[in-house]
Amino acid sequence: MATILEASGVDWLFPLWGQLLQVGVPSEASTGGVNLIEGLIQAFILGIVQGITEFLPISSTAHLQVFTKALHWDAVAGKPFLATIQFGSVVAVLIYFWSDITKILAGGWAAVQQKDWQREEWQLLVGIAVGTLPALVGGFLLKKALNDDKSTINSMTTIAITSIGMALLLAAAEKLGSRKRNFDNLTIRDGVLIGLGQMIALVPGASRSGSTVTTALFIGLERSTAARFSFLLGIPTLTIATLYAFFKEALGKIDLALVLVGTLSSFVFSYLSIAWLLRYLQTQNTLIFIWYRLAFGASILSAIAFGLLQNN
Repeated sequence: MATILEASGVDWLFPLWGQLLQVGVPSEASTGGVNLIEGLIQAFILGIVQGITEFLPISSTAHLQVFTKALHWDAVAGKPFLATIQFGSVVAVLIYFWSDITKILAGGWAAVQQKDWQREEWQLLVGIAVGTLPALVGGFLLKKALNDDKSTINSMTTIAITSIGMALLLAAAEKLGSRKRNFDNLTIRDGVLIGLGQMIALVPGASRSGSTVTTALFIGLERSTAARFSFLLGIPTLTIATLYAFFKEALGKIDLALVLVGTLSSFVFSYLSIAWLLRYLQTQNTLIFIWYRLAFGASILSAIAFGLLQNN
């Protein structure tokens, strides 16, 4: 491969090309003694967990951490694997909302040309752009603590308490929110406020979807509108965070077979969970997620107390 690259006059690409190609069928040495079949099964199941929990308001980070620790799947589900399978969720949300994305971008460009700053698409575009900044800035400022596996913020106790706390906040939003505004009434101010709410998701166990939907309900959005805008607002944040994690943690360190299975599984179940949640919230409230989060947090605390789950 090096000879071909040199002959074509692009030998400067070889170092990066070599990193990208440091992948292959997983061996027992590269997966901590897990054989190929076991590794592929674990990758498939973790892809399901990633796909379902990324967009439901229950926290993908929390579930992946609990699953890997409780089932002792740390050998397969290391940071390179988890950082890469998130691309499945990114592609799923992009495909599902592609028509919305193109409409918003086209409308935003038309607004610039016509100087029509009240146009709906322009308001949405600016709202999403401005709403993305708080989470990115917060993630940059807190990246040292967030990337430290031994930090208190990444402990199972923190995840459990955060899960319970977000359940209570979501319950309050259900009780206090007016739920009178639909997608046509969104403003730049909504993007800013929901973007600030998205910062809560930096804490493991909070959930990006959960924090944004909760904030959206507090400021009077309908449930389905809250979820739809949450997904749109999350597209740039999720994409940037996934790319950052991939280049920082996964480049040159992934096992291709495991990643392909995990990413495909993540994509399929991400798409299904998006479609299901949007339909569900058109007629139902978020009570099922409130009770689930309470039970999830309580279960983690109980497991820690009885020595069934390590706190770190």
